[in-house]
Amino acid sequence: MVMSDQDVVHLIESDAEAMAVLRAAAGLDLPDWWIGAGFVRNRVWDAISHLPPAPARDVDLAYFDPVRRDPRDDARAEARATAALPGVPWEIRNQARMHLRNDVEPYPSTLDAISRWPETATCVAVTLRGDSVRLVSCHGLADLVGMVVRPSPAFRNAAGRALVRRRVEVKGWRDRWPELRLEI
Repeated sequence: MVMSDQDVVHLIESDAEAMAVLRAAAGLDLPDWWIGAGFVRNRVWDAISHLPPAPARDVDLAYFDPVRRDPRDDARAEARATAALPGVPWEIRNQARMHLRNDVEPYPSTLDAISRWPETATCVAVTLRGDSVRLVSCHGLADLVGMVVRPSPAFRNAAGRALVRRRVEVKGWRDRWPELRLEI
């Protein structure tokens, strides 16, 4: 199954659970917010593999607010998100401070931070603008829709490749999607 950007957007828009998550996220009123990683990747890989949607381990909501950089702000946002949509495993992080945890130069935006996530197929995200789902694929869509696991540019050194290999193993990706092609 070959998928385009529009096919991925349609996949998200036709998923009532995904849309409920996006609407709850929009209601948080966080600046420059996007939901990415497994939220998009797993839905695409499940659709390509003709599998029912896997339960979410977490919902990675990234936003960028250079003014409010206290980690307690993220906890408060998670509490508000949980109140709006209970049962969702929210993980909300302000990317304006995540460079400290990752020991890298500061990120200038949410999308810059997302572009530095471990795998190219993970560096995808969606947001809701009005009633429209917007998709970003920081390194293109080919690896995501081709079911290729490849380190993003930020993880192409030996340590980064080792981390990606561990993630594939620990998260059981090959068990769920045996057709994944690893290019690590």
